[in-house]
Amino acid sequence: MPVEPVPDIAKEIFGEHLNTAVLYAEKLANDSDTYGLLGPRELDKLWSRHILNSAVVAERLSPGDNVADIGSGAGLPGLPMAIVRPDCRFTLVEPMERRSDWLKETAKHLGLSNVRVFRARGEDLDPQFNVVTARAVAAMPKLIRFAAPSLLPGGKIIALKGAKAEEEIEEAKKLAKKFKLESFEVVYAGENTLEQPTKLVEVKKID
Repeated sequence: MPVEPVPDIAKEIFGEHLNTAVLYAEKLANDSDTYGLLGPRELDKLWSRHILNSAVVAERLSPGDNVADIGSGAGLPGLPMAIVRPDCRFTLVEPMERRSDWLKETAKHLGLSNVRVFRARGEDLDPQFNVVTARAVAAMPKLIRFAAPSLLPGGKIIALKGAKAEEEIEEAKKLAKKFKLESFEVVYAGENTLEQPTKLVEVKKID
């Protein structure tokens, strides 16, 4: 399967960090089959469906944010966000040993000093983060059980979601009191850059 070439819009999204993003794309494409990172049919959509879709989520961060990317796998959305936002810290959380080893090697290869990798499950984290991200990990109710305990007061979960986002929110609202959550909102990232903006569910923890 051919690998998708770098789209023109990548320059606008990554700016001066585009070369790092290209290195990441090359490594992801080369190692994907060996480490089971992406399906073989995904390589022709590597940028549009995966890298850019993840990178724009960085719009939702503030300078100095301490971010945990739960179930990071191929480093999505954590690594593209870390490339775009050197002013934030990222912990890539991945329970599978070979994937966590790949993430460590890749972060080093890309020279990302704002990234660390933690081999664990989301529910093993201490409350030390003000943002938790997740992509294709679990439906919102299950994700909240994984992610909310690691959030500091006033922190938020940012989950990349699709058509069922609103339905999942309704189900997740039942957990609001237990996990001290105050709001559930559907927002979009990349509205000014992507043909199909990234749909997100943001869940805020009470201050």
